[in-house]
Amino acid sequence: MRAFTLGLALLLTAPETALRRSDSPLDHLPSNVEILTHFGERADFSPDNRRVAFMAKSFGDAFEIDLETRILRCLTCHIPGAAFLRVMHLPSADFLLIGPERFEDVSRSRSRDNELWFLSRKPGSRPVRLGRRMSEGAAVSKRSTRIAYAFGPAQDATLPEGRRQIVVADLDPSSEPPALRGERVVLTAEAPGCNPEAQDFFDEDRKLTYTCYEPEGRASVWTLDLATGERTAQSSAIGYYNEVEGLFPDSRYTCVESDHQSRPFGDPASFRNIDIWKLRLDGTGRDFVRLTRFNDHEGWKASNPVVSSDGRLMAFQVARTRDEAGVGYGILLLRLDGPEAARAR
Repeated sequence: MRAFTLGLALLLTAPETALRRSDSPLDHLPSNVEILTHFGERADFSPDNRRVAFMAKSFGDAFEIDLETRILRCLTCHIPGAAFLRVMHLPSADFLLIGPERFEDVSRSRSRDNELWFLSRKPGSRPVRLGRRMSEGAAVSKRSTRIAYAFGPAQDATLPEGRRQIVVADLDPSSEPPALRGERVVLTAEAPGCNPEAQDFFDEDRKLTYTCYEPEGRASVWTLDLATGERTAQSSAIGYYNEVEGLFPDSRYTCVESDHQSRPFGDPASFRNIDIWKLRLDGTGRDFVRLTRFNDHEGWKASNPVVSSDGRLMAFQVARTRDEAGVGYGILLLRLDGPEAARAR
């Protein structure tokens, strides 16, 4: 009897764990969200905000869709066996591609063989290798030829084990062939404490946002002053998993993939149970607003957000928690200038 009473008392005093909904978030989209494509991942706005480039799938072809006509154009379908992971617009309206020359397996092709490519905006152009292997994604300036990317020993065997670096360079599209110029290391970090990924330039290219991937499934948002080398932690007060994504045009706020909303569900820190949040870059972590609610539905998440340079639209992807980071099943648009967005603010 005592054992039964004790067990009942523990049951009654145990904290309740919330339950997610069993339906699809696509069946309950808010009025300011629309489906742009029913396939694809890793969206990126064109410099004039009229088109969105995206990948059909991981290790696949790059596409671009016209936001007015909704006409799709494949950028790489003329390349046999295209195995790219990312496509990004350059200010010149050309493209930066990221991925291996050919697919071998997920681990090697996403890490060791991941490299930078230049693709001219002229139809039928073939990608030009830039001669730099790198880790994950790159930061691309919206006002100049400047890019930033990270790499480690998997991409450059001259680095000691555990060391990671971020490099800033200028991409010269007019040279034959296009090439990176003036490369310089702006950040050196030691894994596993910080495995960095460059994200966005801001403050007239004088500063950079980046993510530190950390042990135990955690990640944090940082900013870097490229002149002084000063680093500022932006998400320490939030904790768990926070990966910086697309910057808002005022440079005061950025999108963040965060698992902050998953605490009531009892989830450990992870990239799997994430939604999109808006964070003010003031170092306090207090101005942190949720923008999507896909992770309230079991097995779903929203990820990889980018914001148009006029601040009117956010493109992001619908994703499943079972998949690896970056895998998506369609691109959506969220209007940031309507009443729904105002309520979120």
